[in-house]
Amino acid sequence: MSPNDVNPKEKAARGVSIDWRDVVVNVAIPFAGMFIALIIGAVLLLSLKVDPFHAYSVMFSGAFGSWPGFIQALVKATPLLLVGLGICIAFRASVINIGGEGQIIAGALMATWWPLTFRDWPGWLLIPSTVIMGFLAGCVWGLIPGILKARLKVNEILSTVMMNAIALQFMNLLVRGPLIDPKGVEAGQYLAQSERLPEHAWLVRLIPQTLLNAGAIIAVVLAVIVYVFLWRTTIGYRIRAVGLNPDASRYAGINVPFYQALSLTLAGGFAGLAGVVEVLGVQHRLLEGITGGYGFSGIVAALFGGLHPLGSIPASILFGGLLVGADKMQRAVQVPSSLITAILGLVVLFVVGSAIWSKRWAARRKIEAVKEMEVA
Repeated sequence: MSPNDVNPKEKAARGVSIDWRDVVVNVAIPFAGMFIALIIGAVLLLSLKVDPFHAYSVMFSGAFGSWPGFIQALVKATPLLLVGLGICIAFRASVINIGGEGQIIAGALMATWWPLTFRDWPGWLLIPSTVIMGFLAGCVWGLIPGILKARLKVNEILSTVMMNAIALQFMNLLVRGPLIDPKGVEAGQYLAQSERLPEHAWLVRLIPQTLLNAGAIIAVVLAVIVYVFLWRTTIGYRIRAVGLNPDASRYAGINVPFYQALSLTLAGGFAGLAGVVEVLGVQHRLLEGITGGYGFSGIVAALFGGLHPLGSIPASILFGGLLVGADKMQRAVQVPSSLITAILGLVVLFVVGSAIWSKRWAARRKIEAVKEMEVA
């Protein structure tokens, strides 16, 4: 008897729940969305009399055709993965976190202030404490919209977007005031950047003379931890139950508002870690624009990965490569930066929009499963 001939009730009893058709479809739909976006981008390139085949070949070879390009793609993938892990948790609870940018800033601010304040601490104590404090700072920035949703039913999309604006203005205030680099002020350069962090607070470089740092390993380890958390713990089960059916979860005694607020809090914490890694591992100081748009791109990386922590790892590498390749394409074919932004925006739009088809497929599969149970 083949696996497909097994009675549906026997499958349920054995715990056989993986259908590879679902896996293939959930992976293929986001890639199809990206393909359509690149086709539209090709039309835009043709309107500027640019060969799209040459432009796209430069894009992909720039990211994955050389060792330095691939290393840079991994550097970009690290914050994307960290933000994406938080997105996976939030979406599993059926809440939408658009506040990644602000949460990254919260983590980056803490990752700057803490090492500069306690610079006399040894590195073995300073680095872990900075990572923890940055995570907590991001948690606080995610907790605020979580409480607003749980207690006042405020839409989390609106609240997280507004928290982004608050964090941005708060960072601009600090980086031009209390946190501004004193050496730059003495030299008459009022650059919007902080003092350089002490070297013993930097994350270890995995490959010398590159920006690839230990944050990449931390992100991968955390992806495994998030997977275990969501699928092997009681709290993770309740978060997923809330996302699948809030009404049934409430009837079963699960505190739905609490777990929605918790998911937003954890999502903020992981985005805060992205800010920590950028400060400690890449920039070694706080700069304007330190988020790099990762708060929004991380959503795409998570959707590419099927909102699964482990799937987000290759998805983040892929989208990180797109970011690196897009920069090289702009320099190689001399197209306006606005066009590159438009193409990447199209990728985001179509990948996010492809989630609708994934939901329709999931609904169709549920109907088929119910019919199979009735026949059996």
